[in-house]
Amino acid sequence: MSRVDEQLAAARAALDRVGPEEAARLTREGALLVDIRPAAQRAEFGSIPGALVIERNNLEWRLDPTSPDRHPAVTDEPGRPVVVLCQEGYASSLAAASLQDLGLMNATDLDGGFAAWKRAGLPVTDPPS
Repeated sequence: MSRVDEQLAAARAALDRVGPEEAARLTREGALLVDIRPAAQRAEFGSIPGALVIERNNLEWRLDPTSPDRHPAVTDEPGRPVVVLCQEGYASSLAAASLQDLGLMNATDLDGGFAAWKRAGLPVTDPPS
């Protein structure tokens, strides 16, 4: 097993990963759904309406409740669920584990990413043709 696979396994062991339907339910109940994919992937594959877009390279600064650079949607409420998604569900696991390290203990990720959400028939904004 490679080191990155070990790191991914350790990250996932600390997460209560959710599927698309569960992520949609959590979002309806007030969870933050955060799309960390780069603009090129969102342009190619589409987006989830209402998802907060914060690309991976800015995630910790924008979601840390103690950061002066946090996004306005992020409150001081550390128990608020945060569901992170990427395209396939790999980078999001590492990102969610990083958010837990910052104190967001209810951070998790979408198992299967945007692709699973779309396969489940949940709402998406298709890319321009």
